[in-house]
Amino acid sequence: MSENYKFVQNKKCEFFPCHKVDEDKFNCLFCYCPLYMLGDKCGGNFTYLENGVKDCSNCTIPHIKGTGYEFVMKKMNEVIESTKKE
Repeated sequence: MSENYKFVQNKKCEFFPCHKVDEDKFNCLFCYCPLYMLGDKCGGNFTYLENGVKDCSNCTIPHIKGTGYEFVMKKMNEVIESTKKE
């Protein structure tokens, strides 16, 4: 079974690649990381700027071909739980 849904590139994007990685393996599928909202529980390599904004420019986890998709999918239950009405 094909798994093409796990990897996509948009080399025409004016920001491609938006992180310093091997361009041939750069996955654009999660252009905006769905784990951003988890804050310090996302599991990525991030920092917080002086103004409190989360800076993910050093994180390549969701953009790595072969592992990024799996990592994000494993964390999606946390995203779903965080949006449930209490």
